[in-house]
Amino acid sequence: MNQSIQIGPLALPLSLVLLALAVIIALLVAGRMARKSGLDAEGPVYKILLVGLLVARLAFVYQFSTVYLNAPWTILDIRDGGWNAPAGLIGAWLYAMTLTRRVAALRRPLLSALALASVVWGAGMLWLTVSMPDARPLPEFTAASIDDRQVALPAFKGKPTVINLWATWCPPCRREMPALEQAQKDHPDVNFVFLNQGESPAKVRQFLDGNRLALHNVLFDPKREVARLFNQSALPTTLFFDADGHLAGIRVGELSQATIAHRLGALAPGKAATGR
Repeated sequence: MNQSIQIGPLALPLSLVLLALAVIIALLVAGRMARKSGLDAEGPVYKILLVGLLVARLAFVYQFSTVYLNAPWTILDIRDGGWNAPAGLIGAWLYAMTLTRRVAALRRPLLSALALASVVWGAGMLWLTVSMPDARPLPEFTAASIDDRQVALPAFKGKPTVINLWATWCPPCRREMPALEQAQKDHPDVNFVFLNQGESPAKVRQFLDGNRLALHNVLFDPKREVARLFNQSALPTTLFFDADGHLAGIRVGELSQATIAHRLGALAPGKAATGR
């Protein structure tokens, strides 16, 4: 199943759409229940959301503090999707319970709305997990490399493999390249494959030379066949395969060093805590 919704040039991850849906439900439920008591619940709902997001981000930053200490300004760049969702949910509930102690009349509307929103979000995330392509193997696809070799993707089996679907015209693809290049240096035990979507070798070589990027395994998929095999239309999309060559995860959107470390930790759990 596609992990994003495409709106023109904008790709929205389904996890973000689910969060927005949960917030809308919370606003509607809390608002309707609070109005019966002559109260306004919209402001408190937004405060609970803000606290939940802040806790989720800070928990993720703490988990990968080694990475963020090397580039502290990236803590504020939430485009990388670095969140600790369970921590955020706990933070939202704790703040909601604290808030309702101060205004007892809001207890039932806010906690009921938060409970329903939590169920909707949790069920949606479970559905996304279950609907992800199940342990699909590295595709039987042979691509031309930038140095004009023929490379079969199944040949990367034996090590964890990260396949990045990208294009030079895609701004988030361009932004994440330095992080992927660094990850390639830091993790020689992982195959990093840069599978360009629909562009010419000359165009890609110009981009790499102009940005002084030394990437290994730069391959070409002129008809975007691999993206279609995994039902993905957004760029960048990154496919994570375990050492046996089975799909372990799909990430739609920009990656940072921390989110790369997080994803690699799922393939090699010993690396998850420090981001190394």
